[in-house]
Amino acid sequence: MDAALGFLPDAAVRCREFRIGCIGAGFIMADVHLASYAEAGFSVVAIASRTEAKAAEVAQRWGIPAVHATPQALIEDPNIEILDIAFPPDQQPALIRHALKQPHIKAILAQKPLAMDCVEARALAADARAAGKLLSVNQNMRFDQSMRVLKQIMDRGALGTPVIATIEMRAVPHWQPFLQAYDRLTLLNMSIHHLDVLRFLLGDPTEIYTAARPDPRTQFKHRDGIAVSTLQFPSGAIAVSMEDVWTGPRDPDFKSDSYIKWRLEGTEGVAQGTIGWPDYPHGSPSTLRYASKSATGGEWVEPRWNTRWFPQAFAGVMEQLQYAVKTGEQPLLNVDDNVKTMALIDAAYRSLEQKRAVQLSEFGA
Repeated sequence: MDAALGFLPDAAVRCREFRIGCIGAGFIMADVHLASYAEAGFSVVAIASRTEAKAAEVAQRWGIPAVHATPQALIEDPNIEILDIAFPPDQQPALIRHALKQPHIKAILAQKPLAMDCVEARALAADARAAGKLLSVNQNMRFDQSMRVLKQIMDRGALGTPVIATIEMRAVPHWQPFLQAYDRLTLLNMSIHHLDVLRFLLGDPTEIYTAARPDPRTQFKHRDGIAVSTLQFPSGAIAVSMEDVWTGPRDPDFKSDSYIKWRLEGTEGVAQGTIGWPDYPHGSPSTLRYASKSATGGEWVEPRWNTRWFPQAFAGVMEQLQYAVKTGEQPLLNVDDNVKTMALIDAAYRSLEQKRAVQLSEFGA
């Protein structure tokens, strides 16, 4: 990274002193959360999953000293101070509510999506407030290095007033088998990254219009395979988020390309880039280049870094919660803000069902 530009693509580790207990032993926990925590020097003291054998396997891989037979047993372990959950969204609320009852648990990092809908998300936020506990939601794209630097460029005023933003995804995510049982697929589980990061960059939208179709290349029943959402903001800015999560025929002999591209245009400049995670597990950093009338004299400048969204950005997610526990401040990824993202998802589904633009005010957001 060119330090002279003064950007901070990765969040500083200001706090690493709390003991973490992890629930889940699938890909996102075993290959991403725990990899980033080990690199950052965080203290992971226990793990549990749906099967004790799987949890034990991951514990051995990462040197975690305690394995619990069930998630409930881990939650009740008095050695745990921060609970990190990577569990299906239909099962996560019950674990959160059990953790809120434990006096030794200071804070909870929940996986996104927080719940299956906005009603349950809002109820969980109220439960956390009543319990006096910090509840944070793992909207980790906000910690992707290109998104962090883009926000810093915008905060400096280098792009002027935002005019239009686009995110175009043609990549296959890690679809967990449990998603096949839900009636909500891409919007709830993939678009949520992009819709949340658009809120992070541009503020809360006033309305959303979503069109979607089932993807004929997928073998299980679903209604929102490929999705396109258009958002309008109070400033007049508009944004488009498009998710094609199968990107061509799924055939080993078909050489499909995969990518995620983004672009943001303002009255004073333009920024554009790519998201690196589709290269996983080989890995490449996300990219960003920008041109600004005031900051770069209209020339294109390309800040660079070596870290990646998967796994390094996840350290920032856990760090922001540890720092909040230490200082008494609200975490950056606080649950009340996430309720607004969940309202946006529900509004997208209502738009899909009713074939109209939906006001966020319909969901109290």
